Amino acid sequence: MQKDNNAILGSETIRIGTAGWSLPAAVRDRFAAGDSLLARYAQSLNAVEINSSFYRPHQRKTYERWAASTPDGFRFAVKAPREITPARRLMDAVAPVERFLSEVAGLGDKLGPVLIQLPPSLRFEPDVAATFLGIWRGRFDGPTALEPRHASWFSAEADQLLVDHHVARVAADPAVVPEAAEPGGWSGFAYRRLHGSPKLYASAYGEDYLAGVATACAPGDWIIFDNTMFGAATHDALELQTELQRRPNSFSMSASFSST
Repeated sequence: MQKDNNAILGSETIRIGTAGWSLPAAVRDRFAAGDSLLARYAQSLNAVEINSSFYRPHQRKTYERWAASTPDGFRFAVKAPREITPARRLMDAVAPVERFLSEVAGLGDKLGPVLIQLPPSLRFEPDVAATFLGIWRGRFDGPTALEPRHASWFSAEADQLLVDHHVARVAADPAVVPEAAEPGGWSGFAYRRLHGSPKLYASAYGEDYLAGVATACAPGDWIIFDNTMFGAATHDALELQTELQRRPNSFSMSASFSST
């Protein structure tokens, strides 16, 4: 499956969204009416990360329906299935990779990065990683973000392998090692996943933290809030969007976000 990186990268657009598209009651009035939760969500935020694809496959027609319910400027990140990562641990991955890519092709030009999240127990093994990334890049040349969670991935050798395959390393909070807090690998774009801190998946982020994220943003970056347990993710995404819009020297947001 071939895709032009320029469809996502190199634009003036900063992508802000959440893992999934729930609309918590506390912020629901900040979203306009729509035919579905996704349609309402996509009128105010310009990106979303599909996590359910990690747990179960979705038919291509499901992705097509999701794409059709969102405006032209909207983009989806999609999480690669667990069969590839914790189950097969990046080995013998041709069949699940091809199946997954045939499904997500239903998003058409609304497909943004594919997120490949590794289990915490998966160490960096150069031969295994190089073989998998060769398989991956032989079938998909679109933006790809890898989220390793074992300390062995934060080495110069692992970083260079990601650079060679044009794969961005996720900047995560909380970080498993200090290096994990900053983007790594290929520098063509940054993908930040904010899981909530100090309580994983639950804690909201404060104004100072969000201001820091806004300062670190660059064109083409993705910022995904995964602190969804109690609805903080949606609030934080909206607040980060507002913070960027109010900055006089920030990138033009007029093409990046829809108003509610």
